[in-house]
Amino acid sequence: MTIRRLPETLVNRIAAGEVVERPAAAVKELVENAIDAGATRIDVVLGEAGRALIAVADDGKGMKADELSLAVERHATSKLPDDDLLAIRTLGFRGEALPSIGAVARLTLVSRTKDAAEAWSLSVEGGRKGEPVPAAAPPGTRVEVRDLFYATPARLKFLKGERAERDACEDAVARLAMAHPRIAFSLAADGRSVLKLPAQTGPDDTARLARVAAVIGKEFFDNAVAVAAVRQDDEGEIRLSGHAGLPTYNRATSMHQYLFVNGRPVRDKLLAGAVRGAYADFLARDRHPAVALFLDLPTQLVDANVHPAKTEVRFRDPARIRGLIVASLKEALDRAGFRASTHVAIEALDLVRAPSPQYAFAGAPASPASAYVSRGVAEASVAYHAPPAAPSFGASVPMAAYAPTEPRDLPLGIARAQLHETYVIAQTADGIVIVDQHAAHERLVYERMKEALAAGSVARQTLLIPEVVELDDAAAARVLAKADELGELGLGIEAFGPGAVMVRETPAMLGELDVKGLVRDLADEIAEHGSALSLKERLGEVCGTMACHGSVRAGRRLSGAEMDALLRQMEATPHSGQCNHGRPTYVELKLADIEKLFGRR
Repeated sequence: MTIRRLPETLVNRIAAGEVVERPAAAVKELVENAIDAGATRIDVVLGEAGRALIAVADDGKGMKADELSLAVERHATSKLPDDDLLAIRTLGFRGEALPSIGAVARLTLVSRTKDAAEAWSLSVEGGRKGEPVPAAAPPGTRVEVRDLFYATPARLKFLKGERAERDACEDAVARLAMAHPRIAFSLAADGRSVLKLPAQTGPDDTARLARVAAVIGKEFFDNAVAVAAVRQDDEGEIRLSGHAGLPTYNRATSMHQYLFVNGRPVRDKLLAGAVRGAYADFLARDRHPAVALFLDLPTQLVDANVHPAKTEVRFRDPARIRGLIVASLKEALDRAGFRASTHVAIEALDLVRAPSPQYAFAGAPASPASAYVSRGVAEASVAYHAPPAAPSFGASVPMAAYAPTEPRDLPLGIARAQLHETYVIAQTADGIVIVDQHAAHERLVYERMKEALAAGSVARQTLLIPEVVELDDAAAARVLAKADELGELGLGIEAFGPGAVMVRETPAMLGELDVKGLVRDLADEIAEHGSALSLKERLGEVCGTMACHGSVRAGRRLSGAEMDALLRQMEATPHSGQCNHGRPTYVELKLADIEKLFGRR
């Protein structure tokens, strides 16, 4: 078989497979072009979730007839004035979107510059380009894509259902809208308005906050904390801003993680891994936090030219970026203190909310709901405790001294009862708090163990026979370069000839472990991330297990002083609003909500 040059139409269709794999990808590319054109308003219209129609209209600077013809050629762009791929300041720059879309669909462009008397129109059908013709249109550009993938019908078989494709298009527009709050966006699908976002004014931070709130919703901001960090050095300023959801406000997937780099929405493994690492102490592995984070840094420190769809980026110093995100998120979550998300109480109220009132007459049988309530009250083991004068809470966590006071002075209130020897009931100034005593104390013990770990006071165990681990020369050098850091975590390592290290000590809390496997994992992680993450994670997991076994168990009767001491310690301990797996440690019900349950409001 001889080497030959592929036909231009086939080359464009291959490129389209990389750039336009579904309608949402085409929407993203076209909206990015509108943003780069300086638009202040962008309107998107979909037909059959983008299969039949994608129309994107903007009021940007527009194109002349010769520019219109050149815009549908491959690798033609106006966005690299200095031909410098290290200084990319626009969303698009490859010049592949329009020719790729035109190769697999029926593409029509109508554009007019602000100083032109008329607009120009150009059509591309299945890769065949027409000639520009005069048209009537307002200043700006309108791109219509009809019958997407008609030229490659096999691609249609791989698309998901209409609802899924429409949701993906909406997500693409919403993410770009979050990053560009000064632009008004609208999205309509099959004649129905899906998204309508007016342009935001005011300072940059205020405008971005308002736009994110409009996209994600008020519930997220009621259950999130602000994130703000700045790092300055000789290469410039790196700024991280946004909001991070409380651990108890978690999700089943990572779809509610909105990550941006220099105004570009990305789905980057490094950034997602940093977010996951920051929440590792608070969430189970199958749960994901909700965040909206904006990373802004000098263009020379990030490479956006690593993926055809521009959804991934590469950092010059990934360890530095990861460290900044993890530290900033943890600091923000620390400021949240003992807060738990408000939707926990809403869900609890929904579970106990009675159906519409059923009026029972004399002699009528009780309804199943009333029977259930009666049975629950009858079976509840309620132990009422008047507040005593001193605590007797004997546990591994020192408890604050109890001092009788009014509920209004205490966020978690005063303990009034214990149900089923598991749940503490406390009265607050404007409601009640129900505390899971085991989950709450588990978090308190865990935080104390983390403090000891952070302080470097990790107990070590000396191996009777030191373990020699053989590695390649580069891996051994990486591990030995981190010997001091590993030593602080309880792992004593020293050189043992070429391509080998000797382990003399291991963290006592890990017990028996596969030393060789641990060291090899550490070598791989140091190569990828620049730090020994697996050892920290293993120590964290052990701390979590030890905290679980060392905490107050469900089924133990507590005195009033012990219950109040537990509440006071929760108020003084960060992250005490959730256990080590992201579940809430307490639920707060406001008096107004309780009154609604009984029809008093």
